[in-house]
Amino acid sequence: MAPTITRIESREFEYPLEDLATDQHGFNLVYEPGETTWRKLFAIQIETDEGVTGEYVGGNSPGAAQVNMFADYLIGKNPFDREKHWSEIKRALRKYDRMGIGPIDIALWDLAGKYYDAPIHELLGTYRTEIPAYASTYHGDENGGLDSPEAFAEFGEECLEMGYTGFKIHGWGGGDASRDLGREIESVHAVGEAVGDEMDLMFDPACEYETFGDALKVGKALDEQDFFWYEDPYRDGGISQHGHKRLGEHIETPILQTEHVRGLEPHADFVANGATDFVRADPEYDAGITGAMKIVHMAEAFGLDVEFHAPGPAQRHCIAATRNTNYYELALVHPEAPNTQPPVYEGDYSDMIDTIDDEGKISVPDGPGLGVSYDWEYIEDNATGSVHAYE
Repeated sequence: MAPTITRIESREFEYPLEDLATDQHGFNLVYEPGETTWRKLFAIQIETDEGVTGEYVGGNSPGAAQVNMFADYLIGKNPFDREKHWSEIKRALRKYDRMGIGPIDIALWDLAGKYYDAPIHELLGTYRTEIPAYASTYHGDENGGLDSPEAFAEFGEECLEMGYTGFKIHGWGGGDASRDLGREIESVHAVGEAVGDEMDLMFDPACEYETFGDALKVGKALDEQDFFWYEDPYRDGGISQHGHKRLGEHIETPILQTEHVRGLEPHADFVANGATDFVRADPEYDAGITGAMKIVHMAEAFGLDVEFHAPGPAQRHCIAATRNTNYYELALVHPEAPNTQPPVYEGDYSDMIDTIDDEGKISVPDGPGLGVSYDWEYIEDNATGSVHAYE
C-alpha cells in the first residue's frame, strides 16, 4: 500500500543578505556596502505514516496563506496522487494566483523521490544531468558595483573568464527615466562590444519602462548587438499579450515572456497568440514541478523553448528532464555581493557564482528526491514564529 499523508508543517524563517539594500523605491535589490537586508522564506515538510517526509524551502507569505486554504485536504491522502491533488487544488484556488501550490507540489515530488530512492529528474524522465548556466546580474546600482556601462562590461568579461557562456543584464530602476534609459542603452552596447562575440546576451528591465517608446528604443539597441532575448520590458507587469506581440513586430531580438502570468492556460495563450518567442516557467511560481512540466510540453508542441526562472534544486530537476531549453539562470550575481541563496543547504549544493564547472555548466543533484539536505537547525533557530501545522 502507498503511504498516507499524516502531517504538513509550514515554518517561516529569515536570513540576512549582506551588502545588499533596495533602490529608492524599495523594490529592486542593489549592492550597498555595509547594509543588510533580511529575507523571509518558508520551510515545508509533508510527513507520512511510513516515515518518509517530503521537504522544500522557498515560497513567500501570500503563497503560504494559500497553503492554509487547502492543506487540510491533503491530510489522509495518498501523496503519489499528485495529478489529482494538483487538479483539485487548482480549482479550489481559482480566485487567486495559485502561488501556494508550488511549494507543496515540489515537496510531494521530493517525497516520491525519497520513497522510490530516485532523483526527481529520473521520475520525470532524464534528458541531461549537466546544464549550461548564464550569469544573471543584480540591478544596476550607484555604489561602486554595477554602477556604469563599463562596470557591466567588465563584469561580463569576468563571467566569460569563469566559463559562463551567457550573461544577462538587469539595468537600473527607480531613477530618472531618461538618464537611466541612456545608461541602459550604453550598457547594451558596452557589454555587446566586450563579450557579444563569445557569449549569449540577455536583457531584463524587470518591467521598469514606462512607455512602449522606451521599450522600443532599448529593443533597437539589442538588435544592433544581436542579443539572445529581451525580457519583461515595460510596466504592464509582463502580462500584455498584445503589447509584447506588437513590440516583437518592430524589433528582431526574440521576446521572452510569461514569468508573471500564472498557470498553464495563460502560458498557452501567450504562445498561441504569438506574444512571446521563448517561454518562461518556474516550478515555484507555476504550480509546482507538475505545473512547470505541463508548460514545458505545451511549448514543445509549438516548437518553442522554455527557459526556467531563477536557480534552485527544483529548477535543476525540471531542466534535466527538458529537451527544449537552453540555460540555467544563475541569479543573482555581482562582482562584490553574494547570491540570495539561503544558508540552509547541508553538503555541497550551491547557487553561488563559482558553482559552474570549467565549461560553464552546473550539475543536477543525484540523491533521492530533490537531492539536497536542509539545515533544519538553522531554520528553527531563525524562525520568525509563524508556524502552521496541519494533521
